[in-house]
Amino acid sequence: MAAWATLLFVAAGICFILGLKLLAKTHTARRGNLVSALGMLLAVAGTFLEIVYEGTKTHHDYGFTWIILGLIAGAAVGIPFARLVKMTGMPEMVALFNGFGGIASLLVGWSQLHTAVAASGDGTDVLSELSHTGSGSGYMAAAAIFLAMLIGGVTFTGSLVAFGKLSGRLTSKPVLYHGQNLINGVVVAAILAAGVFFGLDPDAYWVFLVSVLVSLFLGVAVVIPIGGADMPVVISLLNAYSGLAACAAGFAVDNKLLIVTGALVGASGIILTRIMCKAMNRSLANVLFSGFGAGEGKAAAKGEAQGEAKSMTPEDAYFILEAARSVVFIPGYGMAVAQAQHAVRELAQNLEANDCEVKFAIHPVAGRMPGHMNVLLAEANVSYDQLIEMDDINPQMEMVDVAVVIGANDVVNPAARTEKDSPIYGMPIIDADKARTVFVLKRSMASGFAGIPNPLFFLDNTYMIFGDAKKTLEALVAEFKDALQDAAV
Repeated sequence: MAAWATLLFVAAGICFILGLKLLAKTHTARRGNLVSALGMLLAVAGTFLEIVYEGTKTHHDYGFTWIILGLIAGAAVGIPFARLVKMTGMPEMVALFNGFGGIASLLVGWSQLHTAVAASGDGTDVLSELSHTGSGSGYMAAAAIFLAMLIGGVTFTGSLVAFGKLSGRLTSKPVLYHGQNLINGVVVAAILAAGVFFGLDPDAYWVFLVSVLVSLFLGVAVVIPIGGADMPVVISLLNAYSGLAACAAGFAVDNKLLIVTGALVGASGIILTRIMCKAMNRSLANVLFSGFGAGEGKAAAKGEAQGEAKSMTPEDAYFILEAARSVVFIPGYGMAVAQAQHAVRELAQNLEANDCEVKFAIHPVAGRMPGHMNVLLAEANVSYDQLIEMDDINPQMEMVDVAVVIGANDVVNPAARTEKDSPIYGMPIIDADKARTVFVLKRSMASGFAGIPNPLFFLDNTYMIFGDAKKTLEALVAEFKDALQDAAV
């Protein structure tokens, strides 16, 4: 039975690695998700067999009924979540999942310590008990438990704050106060000192309990000052935290598969965070400590765009699109809010039937989480080959007849190239303004999440099409269908 458990663990690890590899490409991402899910099933089955084996050796009842009930309860929650959540709610659901992973690691580490404390006595201490149950020496097990608690606690409450910001339950603006970074720095130094003290003396249970509360506070403190425009970076960073917490929990309970999978999630999350920061031309420290967007009023006053925006109806826009030979769609969070991904795919099909080349330009931080636009367009069955990354589409923009911006704002804002006082100055953008004609589909002239005006709206080649993006796109599709019927007659 132990051999079968080990075999399942190895197979699960292979599935996780292969799943991550497949997730790196859009055309294999769905298969990668299924392979990763299979790996998790194998991991659960292997853990179950391992527990059964330990129970037969020690003649101890480990409560298998509770394990089965836990599996059923998890499935009862996870399946409806996965099936019923709207695509607009996907970012906050990912934030919640990161938080659940963090609190699970915290509880695993806490349980391991509590078991050692309960077993100590009769000449033994907590350090000796930990040396029998964790990986390596008792000191190493104590350090792993503390790290699992610390990172897990920060991940849990930080993810709840991210969930609140993404869902609109909390303000998306940075929440700042005087001396905030100094206070956070002091708290971090204090809890790290507590970790060293606890690692050397695990019998100090009270230090651990106080540190649990401090870690929960720290999660709120480090995420609340981050603005909504930085949420993609925060989501990927919290994902990395959840993996590192799981890795530490694996050392605490001597579970090699948990160590491997936690390290995979942590490493991939850190790599993704670096990609997100590079896409915004900002350092991670700048994201975490700058309070991006806090001074949008001042920035708006300095960089207020001048001019008068020109509007156009979908009926008039049709004539320009009908004559276009190349069209690039640039989706943003507004497309997700309007649930317009199916309408834009239908319009793209009509354009292609009219002998027009259609592409979708994807900015790395468009939306509210990494890959948000890719997920939406994949749901609408848009061909993976049509999804073009920012660096690849920008050299082509001057030859594009029409760029259609759907709910995107900050990722096409030319102020990032020209206005040094702008909070997004230096951030790479999609060069929509360089297309021959630009259509911007928005409900109003309101600013994006960064809270700054967009000079793109006032350029001579830009036309605003106000209204719900889905209804606008459907109106354009109707124009193409009417023209096709007239041609048939």
